Amino acid sequence: MNKSKRALRLRAEVPAEVPHTAMIMAAGLGKRMRPLTATRPKPLIEVRGKALLDHVLDKLRTAGVKKLVVNVHYLADLVEAHLAGREHGFEVAVSDERKLLMETGGGLVQAAPLIDSDPFLALNSDNLWVDGPADTIRLLASQWDDAKMDALLLLVPQARALGHKGMGDFHMDREGRLRRRERSHVAPFVFTGIQMVSKRLLRDAPEGPFSTNILWDRAIEEGRCFGAVHQGLWFDVGTPSSIPLTETALENA
Repeated sequence: MNKSKRALRLRAEVPAEVPHTAMIMAAGLGKRMRPLTATRPKPLIEVRGKALLDHVLDKLRTAGVKKLVVNVHYLADLVEAHLAGREHGFEVAVSDERKLLMETGGGLVQAAPLIDSDPFLALNSDNLWVDGPADTIRLLASQWDDAKMDALLLLVPQARALGHKGMGDFHMDREGRLRRRERSHVAPFVFTGIQMVSKRLLRDAPEGPFSTNILWDRAIEEGRCFGAVHQGLWFDVGTPSSIPLTETALENA
């Protein structure tokens, strides 16, 4: 196997120490999912009878995560009630953004004092994926190299980004380092919304709301932003019409 192929594979043979804590991004407005999000936040939209958030929690529980830090803004009371009303087995801390939506990067920075592991996992709450040959979260953790990484993003090839209509997000070199898609060009990998990051990524962050892209761009420039390729299926559940398509694909998976 050549170096390029090695860089694109998650190493199942490496024992994985999964971070104690996962940050769940649950504060977004869910505009593309309207009208379903008129009365409930996107993380509570159901696919196959289960909230998107619960699909994520099941995966994290299986991987061995113990604590969740969840940010809330839109219909925050519903998210908090959902978490409180279930025997999910996690310690839960809430990062409250009711007064001001902090976006992805600002949300991570505001929640950082509640995150008690370094590195930690950060996941979008509307993720839906099927594991490949082994547990996806554990395999992601097995790729972490603290000496050279500030961020490790789980990517999926365009062909396996089911329901995704974009042009891709990243290119990856043979060592796994990432670079951005060029404007008006296609890139082979799509970001899944799942990443493992060091708190180093958050250093000298802007104040107020901002996108994680600002932090990633600095890490890319420094050669400290890496990718790992998801070996299973991943679904972009972004609109109401994508739900039945996803449910059919899951039934056939």
